[in-house]
Amino acid sequence: VEDSVSNGALCQCGAARNDHASVALGDYFSTAIVNHWESVQHSSEQPTDAFGEVQFAGASKRTSHFLRLSWSTEPSLVYNILTTHWGLPAPNLVVSVVGGNSRTQIKTWVREILRQGLVKASQSTGAWILTTGLRERLGRCVGQAVRDHAAAASSVSLNKVVALGIAPWGVVEKREQLVNPQGSFPVRYYVQNISRESCSLDNNYQAFLLVDDGSVGRRGGEMGFRARLEEYISHQRTGIWGSGSIDIPVVCMLISGDADMLKRMDLSLKNSIPWLVLAGSGGLADFLSDVLENLSSAPAVPSSGEGNSEAGPSVDLKDRVAERFKKHFPSEIQTDKLVEQAFSIYQNRGLIMVYHGEHESPNDFDTVLLKTLVGASKQRALVEASPYSDELKLAVTWNRVDIAKSELFNSDIQWKYEDLEDSMTDALINDKPQFVRLFAENGLNIVDYLNYGRLESLYRSVPDGTLLYQLLQHCLEERLGNMASAQPSSEQQGLSSKVAADNNESRPRRKFTLFEVSGVLKHLMGDACQPFYYKALGLQSSSFKRTAMKRATKILHGGSKYHQQRCPHPWASLFLWAVLQNRSEMALFFWEMAGEAVLSALGGCKILRELSKREDETETKLSMKELAQKFENLAHDIFSSCYRSDENRSFSLLIRKSHFWGHSTCLQMGVSADARLFFSNDGVQSLLSQIWWGDMKRNTEIWKLLLAFFCPILCYTNLISFRNQYDQQEEERMRFEDELDQDTDSLYGTTVFSFTDIKHDAIKGVPQRPTQSPFIVSRWRQFWFAPVTSFLGNVLMYFLFLLLFAYVLLVDFKPPPPSGPAATECVLYFWVFTLVCEEIRQTLFLGTTWTQSFRLYIQDVWNKCDLTAISLFIVGLICRMFHRSHEFGRDVLCLDYMVFTLRLIHIFAIHKQLGPKLIIVGNMMKDVFFFLFFLGVWILAYGVANQALIYTYDPNPNRIFLRVFYMPYLHIFGYGSSIEEEMDVGRELNCTDNVTLIESGEEPCKNQESNWLVVILLVVYLLVTNILLINLVIAMFSYTFSEVQEHSDTYWKFQRYNLIVEYHSRPSLAPPFIILSHIKVFIKRIIHKVPSVKIHHFVLDLEPKAANRLSTWETIQKEDFLTARNKIQKSSDSERLKRMSAKVDDVLKRLTESKEFEHRLQAQMEHYSTVLNWVVDTLAQGSTVKPPRPPPALRDSLPSSSKSTGFQP
Repeated sequence: VEDSVSNGALCQCGAARNDHASVALGDYFSTAIVNHWESVQHSSEQPTDAFGEVQFAGASKRTSHFLRLSWSTEPSLVYNILTTHWGLPAPNLVVSVVGGNSRTQIKTWVREILRQGLVKASQSTGAWILTTGLRERLGRCVGQAVRDHAAAASSVSLNKVVALGIAPWGVVEKREQLVNPQGSFPVRYYVQNISRESCSLDNNYQAFLLVDDGSVGRRGGEMGFRARLEEYISHQRTGIWGSGSIDIPVVCMLISGDADMLKRMDLSLKNSIPWLVLAGSGGLADFLSDVLENLSSAPAVPSSGEGNSEAGPSVDLKDRVAERFKKHFPSEIQTDKLVEQAFSIYQNRGLIMVYHGEHESPNDFDTVLLKTLVGASKQRALVEASPYSDELKLAVTWNRVDIAKSELFNSDIQWKYEDLEDSMTDALINDKPQFVRLFAENGLNIVDYLNYGRLESLYRSVPDGTLLYQLLQHCLEERLGNMASAQPSSEQQGLSSKVAADNNESRPRRKFTLFEVSGVLKHLMGDACQPFYYKALGLQSSSFKRTAMKRATKILHGGSKYHQQRCPHPWASLFLWAVLQNRSEMALFFWEMAGEAVLSALGGCKILRELSKREDETETKLSMKELAQKFENLAHDIFSSCYRSDENRSFSLLIRKSHFWGHSTCLQMGVSADARLFFSNDGVQSLLSQIWWGDMKRNTEIWKLLLAFFCPILCYTNLISFRNQYDQQEEERMRFEDELDQDTDSLYGTTVFSFTDIKHDAIKGVPQRPTQSPFIVSRWRQFWFAPVTSFLGNVLMYFLFLLLFAYVLLVDFKPPPPSGPAATECVLYFWVFTLVCEEIRQTLFLGTTWTQSFRLYIQDVWNKCDLTAISLFIVGLICRMFHRSHEFGRDVLCLDYMVFTLRLIHIFAIHKQLGPKLIIVGNMMKDVFFFLFFLGVWILAYGVANQALIYTYDPNPNRIFLRVFYMPYLHIFGYGSSIEEEMDVGRELNCTDNVTLIESGEEPCKNQESNWLVVILLVVYLLVTNILLINLVIAMFSYTFSEVQEHSDTYWKFQRYNLIVEYHSRPSLAPPFIILSHIKVFIKRIIHKVPSVKIHHFVLDLEPKAANRLSTWETIQKEDFLTARNKIQKSSDSERLKRMSAKVDDVLKRLTESKEFEHRLQAQMEHYSTVLNWVVDTLAQGSTVKPPRPPPALRDSLPSSSKSTGFQP
């Protein structure tokens, strides 16, 4: 189609006549005359020849994606390419920036809006920014803003802004460089003089869509495709895997612009796409802000007496729109069509918001975007729909809790549970704890919300690649594999393929159940507690692993009936879910809301420390350790508050059995979590000391105990002071009865468990007065049943055992039978037998199963020492009974005596001064191993070289070992051959050079040629070992001592617990008399089936009412502690500065609003004065005469930031 301006040299498409194909140049239309070129009729589509990646020469090494496509391409295909093939993250918001004026420069404050407002808002909301992507006007400004943001956002955690350019192919400069039918990966894109504006691609964009409509050099060819793409994206879902509760919001932003943009804007408004008009930016934006604000606020005065007709107001509005259009675009000639489009835009003014950015802070731009979208959603909302639900979902999607608090939760809206349910799920999955807190405080009932089905869905939303996902996947594969192995052999082959298919499908489908969650928790918690969620699954906690798997598989295949059951401990379950994902802020909030604060904090500490051992990422591992330490500090601080409030109740708190935490107690969880700081608490140590001394006063001196031990009659005197347990129990009983009389359900009721009740574990929930025992019996039990007495007896008898063992080895070790063994040796054998019986008793009473008991037993290092000593004794005993191995058996027993003697170190753990030194010695042993490694390297290097230089040939292995290892080791301490001996090699007399004699065992002669090198090696060796390595080990010991000494008291207090538990569970008699206690225990437990009082250490099972009172008291102490801590934080200087800054900002904002209101009021008063003058003139001339001038229009006034046509607060 020839262009009349170019005299036929150009086509109306913009290309030269000769650039067209021969088909287009021929006259195939006969007499038909074509006056206007249309892309639909006069262009054809072909496979794209420009796609791939582009690298900008001279800019950076980063590549961007690009694609040349037809204007009629389906938006769904393009969106799939963007998100799937190009890997762009799915947006939570799309901001399409349009406009720009070729005749004027972009104003400075507009650039600030783009840089500080739009780009930052896009980063905080995870948005896409759509522009032309060219290095001119708006595209260049947005590109520079994205570049500045990328340079400042150094943190990996920050969201990257996605800038997408949609430009017409025929306008792009140097586009021929992009053409390659096979694709470019990448293509080098050269542009000259990149400092000036041009139509070249901007290197700050991540992707480019180059829309080809067949034209060359003509703008606007991409607008139709861009509008269709925006409409398609607006119907897609937000959230993880598109599981969000709302469609992706799309908003168009108009900055300046020519009159031709009216068509583009009208098209988008008809598709219900909201627009944000930046007033004051010039061009079309100023025209629309003028029309929308002034025509909406000015009264509609009829132009004549014919205004009674229905079309009167509409015609009047059109005239006023046309008048303003001529005012803003005086150079436009054909205005009728443009005015119609402007009037159509005015009729859709509910989807438009006018933003006066020149007078607003760019930092609040995300709030403006949210209000624009909310205003549009109100226009589209159904009558029965909640107009605020979409605003809430947008606020959750963008993680703007401040907007939600100020706009939605300001006591003006009554939220229902149904309105908050979906948003709560989004906030949980996407880790937005502030919204979770906000929902919990504003009407969301967590008991109704969290059932087992929803809890499973939360675990299924765990992101791939995380440690929790891998653990859950491992448990799932283990269960599915066990299901396959459990089938009969005839069915296994047919079922194997099905299980494998389920195994592969389980990854994307995420078929995790509560059984897998329980397996992960069991794997992490170990034997500290019983399995979680077994009751919901209908499983027995004492079931074996394979039995539980079979039962769980059967239940899950039969239908998950438990899904609709409410979770009895919702906050605690969410706390576990957050801790397993290492979500710090959310876990702390759930801990605040859950009960059992001390135990929950210790449980979180245990889980996080176990996870940190399995985590590979260094940063994640460090964050887990920090959060674990934070929970341990909370447990320590909360229990300190409880101990200061009430000592007896705090003791009950430590040993109370928790039903949610698998019947575990605070003490058991603390030991499992290695919570040394918690055990250093004064309250914990007070309980342990009270248990250690029993009913005796804690200030009893040791010499009094020794006197009473050797002379038991003294325990009935006043030598040792005892506490009267019956008076204590009577006092506690009276307090309990008074409490019942007042209010059994009182939140502040006292928990009445005396230490005697705790110690004997004879009371469940309510103290009962025991029967009176004679004084002789009761005082005897008080003295001999105390753990300190048992410890003292065991120590004294152990010394006697070592003396007997030494006497047998040194004096009375007889030959094998029939000559031996002697009577003293037989006594020694019986003594060791009683020690073996005690170790068996300890093993059996530690756990519920054999494997669990042995696993718990072997965890203690001193139990390993006992096991080694007993094993060596058995080996030595067997070997000494035979003549052939008699001496070897004696050697083994001598070595075993060393092990038994080293076991004596264990008794020092209870001593306040010697106990911490054991910790220091244990840590120094690790340093010794490192030192021996370095020393061994030098000994080996010097010994081999020295032996090879001095002796040319010596095959005797004994002499080689002696000279390679032993002699260099003695050189360190100044022993062995001297330097003179090393140099004077010729004085050796009894030696030979005969190889035959040397092989027969004769001493070889030394080599006389290399004695100088031997001396040099000896000097270097002694320099390194005596000076370097010895000082190195001294420095290591000093560092270890200073490090451990600082925390040695904490370590000792933690270690002390294990010793107290051991002797609390031991019988009163010491070996060998302990065999009597073993016989008694066997009769009571095995024959008479009497349950053991000490089978569980320090466990108190309370009745529900008493447990609730104790939990309530603990919760009150926790709230008091958190309140005091928050008060301290608020009184800090930083918090004061923040509050002062917020107040100053609020004052400045109100001052600005008052000035704006004053200016608007003055402008309106002038307008009303003019209107009254016009009315007076009209009445004066009579009603039949046409007014001499039209009614005055409201003059432009200072715009208000709160004035908008799309949002009504």
